[in-house]
Amino acid sequence: MNKHAAPNLKAEKITGGVATDQRHDSAHKHVSGTAVYIDDMPEPAGTLHVGLGLSKVAHGILRSVDLSAVRSAPGVVDVLTYADVPGENDVSPSNMHDDPVLAESKVQFFGQPIFAVIGETREAARRAARLARIEYEELSAVIGIWDLDPVNDKQVTTPLILRRGDAGAAIAAAPRRIKNRMWVGGQDHFYLEGQVSLAIPGEDDEVTVYCSTQGPSETQHLVAHTLGVPSHAVTVEVRRMGGGFGGKETQANQCAAIAAIAAKKLKRAVKIRLDRDEDMTATGKRHDFAIDYEVGFDDEGNILGVDFTYALRCGFSADLSGPVGDRALFHCDNAYFYPNVLAKSAPLYTNTVSNTAFRGFGGPQGMVGAERVIDEVAFAVGKDPLEIRKLNFYDPMEAIGGRNVTPYHQKVEDCIIQRIVAELEESAGYARRRREISAFNANSRFIKRGLALTPVKFGISFTKTESNQAGALVHVYADGSVHMNHGGTEMGQGLHLKVAQVVAEEFQIDLDRVKITATTTAKVPNTAPTAASSGADLNGMAAQNAARQIRQRLTDFAAEKYQVPIDQVVFLPNRVRVGNQEVSFNDLVKQAYIARVQLSAAGFYKTPKIHWDRSKGQGHAFYYYAYGAACAEVSVDTLTGEYVVERADILHDCGRSLNQAIDIGQVEGGFIQGMGWLTTEELWWDDKGRLRTHAPSTYKIPLASDRPKIFNVALTDWSQAYEPTIHRSKAVGEPPLPHGMAVLHALSDAVASVADHKICPRLDAPATPERVLMAIERLKNEVKAGD
Repeated sequence: MNKHAAPNLKAEKITGGVATDQRHDSAHKHVSGTAVYIDDMPEPAGTLHVGLGLSKVAHGILRSVDLSAVRSAPGVVDVLTYADVPGENDVSPSNMHDDPVLAESKVQFFGQPIFAVIGETREAARRAARLARIEYEELSAVIGIWDLDPVNDKQVTTPLILRRGDAGAAIAAAPRRIKNRMWVGGQDHFYLEGQVSLAIPGEDDEVTVYCSTQGPSETQHLVAHTLGVPSHAVTVEVRRMGGGFGGKETQANQCAAIAAIAAKKLKRAVKIRLDRDEDMTATGKRHDFAIDYEVGFDDEGNILGVDFTYALRCGFSADLSGPVGDRALFHCDNAYFYPNVLAKSAPLYTNTVSNTAFRGFGGPQGMVGAERVIDEVAFAVGKDPLEIRKLNFYDPMEAIGGRNVTPYHQKVEDCIIQRIVAELEESAGYARRRREISAFNANSRFIKRGLALTPVKFGISFTKTESNQAGALVHVYADGSVHMNHGGTEMGQGLHLKVAQVVAEEFQIDLDRVKITATTTAKVPNTAPTAASSGADLNGMAAQNAARQIRQRLTDFAAEKYQVPIDQVVFLPNRVRVGNQEVSFNDLVKQAYIARVQLSAAGFYKTPKIHWDRSKGQGHAFYYYAYGAACAEVSVDTLTGEYVVERADILHDCGRSLNQAIDIGQVEGGFIQGMGWLTTEELWWDDKGRLRTHAPSTYKIPLASDRPKIFNVALTDWSQAYEPTIHRSKAVGEPPLPHGMAVLHALSDAVASVADHKICPRLDAPATPERVLMAIERLKNEVKAGD
C-alpha cells in the first residue's frame, strides 16, 4: 500500500486492524537483507572492538594471569580484568552474586571469560586474546548430572516441591506400578544474530547501549550495577534481534556490561560481537534433564499416582535455573489429571556454562516426562498411547467434577484439549493411518513406520509476579499520524506488528498511519523481558490502554466542540461521526491540537488474578492455558537408525488470533524447533568440560529438507481466551514448541514395532539416528531374551 495515499474515508473497515492477516512489518527487509541489526549500524568514528580471553579448564584456581604479551600486541588499546569493573563484578539475574562479568580468582567452566581485550579492530583484539599466559590449579570438575544425587549433591538454588494428595500411598496401593528414568537433552539457541552490543559513552555518567537483548530494562539495571551508577544513567535500545528464543533474556547482559565498562573507561564507542564458536561455548542453553518417575495405575490405564524428580544441569551459577525447574514441574502434568502427585526439582551445579531460558522455559521438558509416563502405562496395559492420553485428560471446562486441579493446586477452568484432539484425530485420519501403518510394517522387513498424536497444555504468565506488567507510550501527532512505543522487543515474532494493529484498531485508522519504533528504556521504563509468551498479552494491553486514553480525550473534545452527547461520538474507519456529521480522524486531531488537547499517553497493564506461593507450592500461577495437538508420522530404517518425518498435522489454539498469518508461522517454526531439540540437536561435553558441538559443523539444527514432507498447520476457528486478554487472543510464542513431541513419540512407535509393540521403547532425547538404532537393537535383544 502507498504510505502516502489518502485513506478511504468511506471504507467499511480499516486496513490492517486486529484479526487481519498482515505480513511482518520487516519481512521485506529480512528477505532483502536491508533490515538493520546492531552489526549493520554505522559505527561512530574511533569505535573500538572487544576480544574475549576464555578459560581453558572447566574448574580451577587462577594461579597467575600474565597479560603482558596481550597488552603489547599490535592494535591493542587496553585489557580489562575484573579489577576494572567500577561497580559490582556481577551480572546475576537472580541476585545470587554468582555470575561474574570477568572471572576473579577461579574459573568454573571451560570458556568462562577471564579478560577482555579492547582493540582498534575486532581481528586485532581477538588475535591478542590468544597470547595470554595463564596458570591454573585444576580442580575436580562435575560435568554431567546422570550420576549425581538429586538430594545430596550441590545445587545452585532452592529446589521446588509440588504435592497434592498422597502419591506414595496411591502408588503403593495401585494394581500396577512402574519406576524408571529418562534423559532429555539440552539445546543451543542458534539464533542467526549472535550476542552483540555497541556502547557509546555520553556526558558525565551516561552511556547508551545498543544491545541484542530480550530484556532492555534488566540489561539497563545490570549495566548500571556493574558501572556503579544509577539506572537513569544507562539507556538500552534495541530495534530488532535476529532471533532470541530465550538466549538473550539474561545472556546479553555480560556482553553489554563489558562494552559499557570499556566505553566509559576509554571514552570511545566500543562494540562486542561473539562469533558462533565463542557464543556456543560461553553462553547458556536449554537445560538438559534426568527425570526419575514412578507411576501407579489400574488395568484400564487410569493414572492413580505419580512421583517425579526433575534433575536439571544448571551449570556453575543460578541464572534462571530456579524458575526453569519450577516451570518444568508446572508442566509435569501436561494435559493430564493426576489424582495424587509428588514432583520435585533438583537444580544441580555443574562445571559447565550456566544454562538459561529457552523457548518453553522448562515447560517442554516437564511435558516430555509426562508423555513418557503415558507411554509406560500404555505399553503395560497393551493399549494405543492415544487411548491412554484421552483417558487421563483433565475434565473439559463445561464438566462439573473434580478432575481439574493441577499439582500446584490451580483449577484448570478452560480445558478444551478434548475437542482439539478429537478434531485433529479426524482431520489427520489417525485411525485409518494407524491401520495402514500396521499393515505396512507387517510387510516391510527393514523400514518401519510410526505414528503418534500428542497434546499440549501450556500455562501463560510469568511465575515471578512483578514481571507480569507492561508499559507503552503512544503519541498522536497534529497530522493524525501515530507513534507507538512499548516495552516488548522484536526478535522476528511479529510483536511490534501485532501491537501496532491493536493501536490502529483503537483509533480506527489504517495500519500504515502507526509508526513502529525501537524499544528503549528512555521511553518505557521497568519493563518485563519479552519472554514467557507474554509479549502481545502484556504490551498489547498497555498500548491499548494508552490509545484509549487519547481516544477518550478526543471523544470528550468532539462532544464539547460540536455540542453533542458523548455517546454520539463514534470512531469509524479513518473518520469520526459526531452527531449527524462526519469528520476525518486527521481533521479531528488537528482541531484537538489547536484546542490544546493532550495527544500523548503512557499506558500500563498488569495481569490480574495471578499469585504464587513458592514455599507452599500452591497458587494461581497462570492467567490461562494455551492448547494444541500434533500428529506425526515417520519412517525409520532399522538397519541404520536414520529416519524421515513423512507428515505432520497440527491444530493449535491461539484464541481469537490477532494475526493468523503471523501465528501460523510461529506454530510452524515452534514445531520445527521442538522437533530439532528432540531429534538431531545434541550437545556433547567431553570429560574435560569442553563443548565439542560448538559450531554448525558438529551441532545439527533442522534443515529445510528436514521439514515434514506433508505439513498441515491450522488454528482453531472457534476458540477464544477464557480470560479477558487482548481481543481474547492467546499467546503463541512458546506453546507450539512442544508439538515436536509428536515426532519423538512417532519414532518411539516405529521402534516399538520391532518388538510387536510389547515393550516400551523408552527412547530418550535427542532421538538421534544412533540412539534410535541402539533402542532398536535393545528391543530385539529383549525379544530374543524373552524367547
